[in-house]
Amino acid sequence: MTPERRQRLDGVLSRRQPDLTVLAENLHKPRNFSALIRTCDSVGIQWVHAVPGETSPRRHWHTSQGAEKWVELVCHESTRAACGALRDSGFQLVAAHLDDTALDYRSVDYTLPTALVIGTELFGVSEEVVEQADRLITIPMLGMSQSLNVSVACAVVLYEAQRQRQAAGLYQGPRLSDADFARLRFEWLHPRLARFCQERGLAYPALDEEGELLEPLPAR
Repeated sequence: MTPERRQRLDGVLSRRQPDLTVLAENLHKPRNFSALIRTCDSVGIQWVHAVPGETSPRRHWHTSQGAEKWVELVCHESTRAACGALRDSGFQLVAAHLDDTALDYRSVDYTLPTALVIGTELFGVSEEVVEQADRLITIPMLGMSQSLNVSVACAVVLYEAQRQRQAAGLYQGPRLSDADFARLRFEWLHPRLARFCQERGLAYPALDEEGELLEPLPAR
């Protein structure tokens, strides 16, 4: 690992936003899900939540250009369970949905802990999401089409969130917990050693500022 590579990985980790996420509800098209993952990585999202449809999201890594290595997927058994877990963690639920009561997506405060909820390409989010959402948002359309492709719409909203968070200084220093930062740093810098430890139930050794091991790796 070159010093430049290590510095880049450390810089990405320092800009991760633990209180910004996406909940994808029953996305069916692999390309859309993969494009979503790539966008999430680009704006500093570390954890993406999903309520899988008939096909597991783990099969959807086709257009993400390797972003799945840097973004972690949290799957939920149901929409209710997903929304409940996010709300319990302090997130506001902002659902993209075509509705007369929906707000312009730019009017929402994304500097608050926010989970953007997106639904299927054809039908949008479920009624259950609509009932549980704190905000419904829409992207103004000036042409004949009613809406954007779901992955494109997600990107538009997330880059508004990034703009607001940059203005608020939320990308200026590490925001991950010390434990998450240390875990991810080890896994990113030493993926083979991380797999070795995971397979044997071993704790990760501590790393120095240069990303080198501070203690020997247990041999078992």
